[in-house]
Amino acid sequence: MNNDTIVAIATPSGQGGVGIIRLSGPKSAEIAKLISGSCPAPRYAQYGDFKDQSNSIIDSGLTLYFKKPASFTGEDVIEFHAHGGPVVLDILLKEILKHDVRPARAGEFSERAFLNDKIDLTQAEAIADLIAADSEQAARAASRSMQGEFSAVIHKLVEELIQLRVHVESALDFPEEEIDFLADDAIAEKLVSVKQKIAEVKKSAQQGRLLKEGMTVVIAGKPNAGKSSLLNQLAGQDTAIVTDIPGTTRDTLREHIQIDGLPLHIIDTAGLRDSDDVVEQEGVKRARQMIENADRILFVVDINDDEKSIQETLPKDIGVTTVFNKIDTVNRTSEITEAEQAAIYLSAKTGEGIELLKQHLKKCMGYKQKTEGQFIARRRHLDAIDIAEEHLNFADKNLHELKAGELLAEELRFAQQALSSITGEFSSDDLLGRIFSDFCIGK
Repeated sequence: MNNDTIVAIATPSGQGGVGIIRLSGPKSAEIAKLISGSCPAPRYAQYGDFKDQSNSIIDSGLTLYFKKPASFTGEDVIEFHAHGGPVVLDILLKEILKHDVRPARAGEFSERAFLNDKIDLTQAEAIADLIAADSEQAARAASRSMQGEFSAVIHKLVEELIQLRVHVESALDFPEEEIDFLADDAIAEKLVSVKQKIAEVKKSAQQGRLLKEGMTVVIAGKPNAGKSSLLNQLAGQDTAIVTDIPGTTRDTLREHIQIDGLPLHIIDTAGLRDSDDVVEQEGVKRARQMIENADRILFVVDINDDEKSIQETLPKDIGVTTVFNKIDTVNRTSEITEAEQAAIYLSAKTGEGIELLKQHLKKCMGYKQKTEGQFIARRRHLDAIDIAEEHLNFADKNLHELKAGELLAEELRFAQQALSSITGEFSSDDLLGRIFSDFCIGK
C-alpha cells in the first residue's frame, strides 16, 4: 500500500476551457483545505478560489472529493477543475507540490487502482487503449474490456482449469487408483472442452489486437502483376512508381490508411522471382521477410498469366487473398469469392473492385456493425494464451500417450498461471512496471 500522495495534471497540454489536476493519497483532503479553503463533502462539487500560501488567488474553479475506497484508485482522491491554460495549471501544480506531495509517475493512478483491487490488469490496459483509440470500433472494444468483459472470459476459463485440476489432483492422492483415473473419460472431455474454449478466446483476442494495432497487409506476387498500382489505389495516392518494366519495385513501400476508421498497414514488396541482379535479390529477400510477418497476404496475379506456383511457397499459417488483377483487359466484371480461399477479381488500373477488396479487408479485421462480443487485446495477452495452449497440448499428451498423472497436473497448473497473468492475478513486478510506464501522466 502506498503512503505518499501523488499529483498530476490529468488533462492534455495546451489551452482549453477546463484543466484538471488530480491527487491521490492520504494527504489529498488536507491539500484541498489548504488550496481551496475547505474540503467538500464526498462527490459534491465545491466552487471557490484556489489560493497559494500567501493567500493570493491563483484561479477559481471546482473542487471534488472522492473518499476512499469509493474512488478510482481506492484512495482519497481530490480533483481541482481550473481554467485550462498551461500557465495557470503549472502555477497551481507547483503550489500543491509544496505540501509534501510528489509528481505521479506515468500510469501511477491506474497502477494504484490495480494494486488496490479496483480494477484488474486487463481493465487497466483498456483505459490506456481507450484513450489511444483512433477509431470508433477500437474505442467501443476498449470500453467493453474496461468494463471487465475480457476479464470475465478469462476468469471463467481459469475457473474451469481449477475444477479440472481439483479432479486430477484429488485422484493423485490415491496412487492405487491412478490407472482408472487416467482412463476417466470425464477428464478427457473436460480437457477437450477447455482447449476448444481457449481456441475461441484466442481468435477473439487476435481480432481485438487488430482493432488496436491495425492489420499488416503485404502485397506480394510476380513482377508486373500490378502490386504497386494496387497499393496506390488503396492509399488513394501515387505512393509507388508504376511502369511497364518488370521489377520496378525493389524495396518495401509502406502506407498507413484507415478503412471506416480501422487501421491498416499496407506493404508493397518486390516481385517474387529469381534474378541475377544483386539489388533485386535483396528486394526479394526483404519481401519474403515481410510476408512471414503479415497478418494478411494479398497475392496479386495478372489474370492474363494465371501463374500460381509462387503462391505455393507462401506461409501456410497466414491468410491469403488471391487478387486477380487487370480484369479491364479481358472485359470481366469485378467479383469476390470467399469459399475455401478468398479470391477477388479487380482492376488496379481503373479502380473497379477496389471497394470489394476494402470490404473484404474489413471482414478479415473483424469489423462488425455491432460491437457486442468484441474486446481489445494486446500482444501480451496473445502470448499468454499461446503459452496456456502449449501447456494444454502437453497435458493432453501426458494424459493419452504417457499416462503420467503428475505431469498432467503440472501442465494444467502452468496453463492456469499463464491465463492468470492476463488479468494480473499472477504477474511479476517487472511486467507491471513495463505496462504502466506506457500510460500517460495523470492516468
